Amino acid sequence: MGNVEHLRDLLREVYDPELGVNIVDLGLVYEIREEPDRIYVRMTLTTPGCPMHDTIAGAVRWMLTEHTDKATVDVDIVWEPKWSPNRMSEEAKDRLGYF
Repeated sequence: MGNVEHLRDLLREVYDPELGVNIVDLGLVYEIREEPDRIYVRMTLTTPGCPMHDTIAGAVRWMLTEHTDKATVDVDIVWEPKWSPNRMSEEAKDRLGYF
């Protein structure tokens, strides 16, 4: 398994507390890049102004600093491309009853 896939697997442990589904299966993670001095994550949230913004971004930082040798994790929350339920995995759609 490549290291980016390992990082993606770690992020499967970060859940959207309102939906109870992890951020990877929700389709919120757009890019993960490991660089020599840091890990960069480009992601979105289900809605702009999400009250869980700081909680989710903080959980991403914690998970990756706690389980890697990188002291710096930059989380870039973006709104383009816009998130839609079509980005969810089949497992997330089933769990949320999305057809």
